[in-house]
Amino acid sequence: MLEQIPHPAEHVVAIRAGGTVTAQELQQAIDLIEMTKKRCPKVSLVAELDNLRWMTLTALLRDLGYGLTQIGELDHYHRAAVITDKEWIKHIAHLEDKLVRKIEIRTFSHKEHSAAMEWVAELPQGTTQESTQGATQGTADDDDDEPEQKGYHGA
Repeated sequence: MLEQIPHPAEHVVAIRAGGTVTAQELQQAIDLIEMTKKRCPKVSLVAELDNLRWMTLTALLRDLGYGLTQIGELDHYHRAAVITDKEWIKHIAHLEDKLVRKIEIRTFSHKEHSAAMEWVAELPQGTTQESTQGATQGTADDDDDEPEQKGYHGA
């Protein structure tokens, strides 16, 4: 199960993962990220992962495929907060922080949930919320596109 977590900052996509994640649920999260990228030049992410048990094979392949498509798009991302109390997830997040230098990745415990939400809300230095709105808007035709039309359709 993947569900969106409300966040007041327009440039933040917050997701909670639990149980089994399906490809359809993952595509909804991808669409949300892609829509946010259209509105904001920098996107920050929150992922709550403690109750995640597994992903279906199709979801795993879609996740890997989308991740690969984002390698050339890393300039669109600012921060990622991983909220977990599981040590193995923290180790993976720290490894990703070292491998993906363009995105600042931090882990937070569940007790630090509000700190994580505040941290991802911070915009890059020299950027304001007003300057993110409409900064990446395309033509009127682009606004009518479904995010999946330009995003990864996956496995």
